[in-house]
Amino acid sequence: MAKQAGMATRSDRGSRTGRPIMALLDLLGRRWALRILWELRGEPLTSRALRSACDEASPTVLQARLTELREAGFVELGDGGGYGLTPLGRELCETFMPLHRFAERWKR
Repeated sequence: MAKQAGMATRSDRGSRTGRPIMALLDLLGRRWALRILWELRGEPLTSRALRSACDEASPTVLQARLTELREAGFVELGDGGGYGLTPLGRELCETFMPLHRFAERWKR
């Protein structure tokens, strides 16, 4: 499998089979990964604002997740120093919206 920017390779954690869905689920299942994506869905945030939005997550863990999400092509560092979603990251967040709507109905 040829490596493409932002795409999983056979050596990615959780994807020994080479199945992209396994690599994606592994990445999204890491601590704070989904929360980071969710918090960035509206507008770019600085590291400090993102940490605050993520209930004061450990700066070390937060930076590790940001690095992984950047390498995966979902998050980018903007010119103003804030982190934002890439077009691919926005597309991924759109796939969460039906689940979000379901959760809102379920919560009631």
